Amino acid sequence: MHFVFAPPAETASGLLDLPWDEPLDEWDDERLVEIRQRGLSRHPVRFVAEAGDVYAMKELDARLARREYRLLRRLRDLGLPAVEVMGVVVDRPSGLDAILVTRFLDYSSSYRALFANARYGHPTDRLQDALVELLVRLHLAGFMWGDCSLSNVLFRMDAGAFAAYLVDAETAELHPSLSEGQRAYDVDLARERIAGELFDLQAAGTLPPVDPIEIADDTVRRYTALWDELTREELLRPEDQRYRIAERLRRINSLGFDVDEVELVDTGAGGARLRVRTRVAEPGHHRRILMARTGLDAQENQARRLLNDIAGYRGHLERVNGGPVPEVVASNRWLAEVYEPVVRAIPKGLRDRLDEVEIFHEVLEHRWFLSEKSGRDVGTTAAARDYFASVLPSVPEDLTETGRPPS
Repeated sequence: MHFVFAPPAETASGLLDLPWDEPLDEWDDERLVEIRQRGLSRHPVRFVAEAGDVYAMKELDARLARREYRLLRRLRDLGLPAVEVMGVVVDRPSGLDAILVTRFLDYSSSYRALFANARYGHPTDRLQDALVELLVRLHLAGFMWGDCSLSNVLFRMDAGAFAAYLVDAETAELHPSLSEGQRAYDVDLARERIAGELFDLQAAGTLPPVDPIEIADDTVRRYTALWDELTREELLRPEDQRYRIAERLRRINSLGFDVDEVELVDTGAGGARLRVRTRVAEPGHHRRILMARTGLDAQENQARRLLNDIAGYRGHLERVNGGPVPEVVASNRWLAEVYEPVVRAIPKGLRDRLDEVEIFHEVLEHRWFLSEKSGRDVGTTAAARDYFASVLPSVPEDLTETGRPPS
């Protein structure tokens, strides 16, 4: 038997005494846990809790397992949204298939769970946007998925929107860049799979009154529009070049993408052709800023919302002090005086309903709602108290998963 674990390998060392010499479906170990909102899989999948983390074990052909292990590691190196691969176990006795080990994505939810729960209303539009952004990021990196579907994605709440993470790379291929035909194959397959998955939801009675075919077609239109915005060439007149280039870069940045290179090619007719190469980078300009200032790890939209709150609190401190307050001082005081008191006040039995940053974001939204209703600013403390009493208990326990017992 051969164990290959990604560094730092000690993070998964507690898994070495699992019953690797038995078929995965026959495992009987006290560390096995059930994940209520697990997605569908063509292979046996089990979940193991070890040392505070939860790991997904997928049993599949050794060649596919090794390949998926390499591809998921490459996605991590590129900073793309995907589950974190921990290792692969091959050459198991009695001709057993290999097992791929990945870290379970905390506070994630499957598309089926999101449609089944009324809390997020009609999630179709936000799920489409998240899936399209993921597929575009993969294609920019030269990653041909080969199996794009809602079932192969997990979603995390992100300040009212969703962030999509790839969880299955069995059929994927990585190239220096993708041809139009390769991209078209992925997009056409995504259209077909999405329509089928939505028809399944319709048959189960959990799909809102929408047409699955129209949603699938609209997903293709959204992909085409985003890809075009990020990659198309433009003809610019000399007098417009500075403004038009700045505007194009601003639009690309506003979509959450970075620009690697701007090229102007003289057309010889009093103008130039603008070519923009969009860099494949980890999404998250705002999340990186928030991490640097506060140490908080958040999704991009969450980070943007929290940075706005920090800016507002900094303004409050400057009014109180009658002078400028350094950014680092304001961030640390906000963390100690605003954010941490709210997090500490989350009722013990409700802590695992949503991740802490999402709860804080919802408290801010609840504060706005209560303030509008009362005609005055009710304050974060009062808003948090009311949110914990009237809103958070209504979040279904099985909307998101950590795989760990409730705290």
